[in-house]
Amino acid sequence: MTVEPLPLTGERTVPGISEENYWFRRHEAAYLDLVRHCVGAVVLEAGCGEGYGAALIAEHAARVVALDYDELTAAHARRAYPELAVLRGNLASLPLREGSVDVVANLQVIEHLWDQEGFLAECARVLRPGGKLLVTTPNRITFSPGRDTPLNPFHTRELAPDELRGLLVGAGLRVELLAGLRHGPALRAVDGRFGGSVIDAQVAVAVDGGGWPDDLLAAVASVRSEDFEITTDDLDASLDLVAVAVRP
Repeated sequence: MTVEPLPLTGERTVPGISEENYWFRRHEAAYLDLVRHCVGAVVLEAGCGEGYGAALIAEHAARVVALDYDELTAAHARRAYPELAVLRGNLASLPLREGSVDVVANLQVIEHLWDQEGFLAECARVLRPGGKLLVTTPNRITFSPGRDTPLNPFHTRELAPDELRGLLVGAGLRVELLAGLRHGPALRAVDGRFGGSVIDAQVAVAVDGGGWPDDLLAAVASVRSEDFEITTDDLDASLDLVAVAVRP
């Protein structure tokens, strides 16, 4: 069965689109790094979006429940990835029993939420003792530098490293890892070819509303997940934050 792709609105990334490939691979890199925490586990992906990440996790987990608030998005994930148990629901009130999952995955979602504290409390509630919360989110310092409000209109509150750590600890979770995702050597070379930032070059195309230069589109389409690296060095300079927190 052929499943029509989700419309590209800027709110969530989708696979298979050349112009979107940089962001897709950036997100995929975090999934590939964190999936080791999901082996043999019952996993809730809270905010599954298009569903590609939950499907990747499902290759390793015992069971994956994929949850999204948006009706169109949840319906798409259900059709595109029949191996998933897809639910539509509010992340502020997770439709699961207390202590019912081993892992909650929340990748590139918390920045979209109004009640981040309430959501994290819900994650702690549904996790079993010793269960893990996996979080990635744009680093406010580099994603919306010098601004009080996010550049992305779909984001409500972006976080710096210490802010994310504080939220996790405030929810009663123990922070096992706080790291940052950044460009590896190949992407740093691409940055140099486009005036110091391939991200800024892409944003300029979006703002101008014109066509993609051939060289930029070719560079973006060739990005691989392995072109990103995740490290605990210099978190303030990272592009995305990557956290693993444990329910005691």
